[in-house]
Amino acid sequence: MSPSASSTAGRAPRFAVVGVPGNRRVTLFQDAVRAAGLPAARVVPWLDVLHGEASFLPGETVRMDSPGEDTEVERLLRAVGDPARVEGTARWYAGFTSAVRTVARAAAAAGAELLDGPDDVAVLFDKRLCHAVLDGAGVPVPASPTSGVAAPVVRDWADVRGRMADHGMSRVFVKLAHGSSASGVLAVETAGPGRIRATTSVERDASGRLFNSLRVRRITTEPEIAAVVDALAPDGLHIERWLPKATRHGRATDLRVVVVAGRATHAVVRTSHSPMTNLHLGGERGDLDAVRSAVEAAGGSWSEALAVCERAAACFPDTLCVGVDLLPSTGWRRFAVGEVNAFGDLLPRLTGLPGSGAEGLDTYAAQVAAVQNRARNSRATATP
Repeated sequence: MSPSASSTAGRAPRFAVVGVPGNRRVTLFQDAVRAAGLPAARVVPWLDVLHGEASFLPGETVRMDSPGEDTEVERLLRAVGDPARVEGTARWYAGFTSAVRTVARAAAAAGAELLDGPDDVAVLFDKRLCHAVLDGAGVPVPASPTSGVAAPVVRDWADVRGRMADHGMSRVFVKLAHGSSASGVLAVETAGPGRIRATTSVERDASGRLFNSLRVRRITTEPEIAAVVDALAPDGLHIERWLPKATRHGRATDLRVVVVAGRATHAVVRTSHSPMTNLHLGGERGDLDAVRSAVEAAGGSWSEALAVCERAAACFPDTLCVGVDLLPSTGWRRFAVGEVNAFGDLLPRLTGLPGSGAEGLDTYAAQVAAVQNRARNSRATATP
């Protein structure tokens, strides 16, 4: 996190949140700030940032939240009028990372403290860069032929097929490099010549435009898969080996683990009959106690599973909070990190893990408490 507010270190925090006014994320964070007995956070709209009108106050603690769910922000960042459209993520990434750096410069100029490092955010929103950073730090991740800046660009479906063959991958996830919430994701599996299918939430209309859908479907012809991938490729693609996930009651299972100030504080189990466990795509919350018991019964270590998430978060030291997608392998003894999310803390009403220090706190309250604790520690250090 930025040291720009060193002159005000130790004081009780005064928050500003860069977000979408009235959005549920901003509302939940405001609830947490007020519950901590602090003045309401000052809301700085992303629209103001994009129009060059954002400013901060000396000593403010600045949190950035998702710019999503604002049609005008989406239009400015992606130049696409319909927020359901899939295309435009490369343009979105360029615009958003530029806006984040604008926030960072304005915060530094005002003597405010930023809770989200702009360099971290740039990596977190590029799956190819994020994978390389995690892999380089020894964090277990699925194998990928597109990891890092030196990897060849994936131009089309023929390139995807070539990478799969070259790396002996019969099952892969093809992801938009700058996508989120499973937008533009295809789970591709092959079983010999002519036998291929993809599972995705992408819909393609008669004119070839791509749309996000809440319905997961299967594509069973290669020409149709190729058409979708070819339409996605100009925005940048990332390919990862499709690791077999552990299952419960016949449903694929993974976890979203929130890490705040270096510590795994919250976890939710996600299960699905499809390869995508996202709750908005029909995934369901699972039983965390049952998963923890399954890990221990298999001879695995629940504490090591959380430690994997903490090691992933440590790759982004200038960011207070990340959400880690943790993939338990078949057998429940090993874990890999699928993704690390800058805005992965939207888990309403979920309270902290036992022993995490966030018991009784939701993800937003845990972040407020972490900032307060740091301020108290700074005051104690400064006291003669």
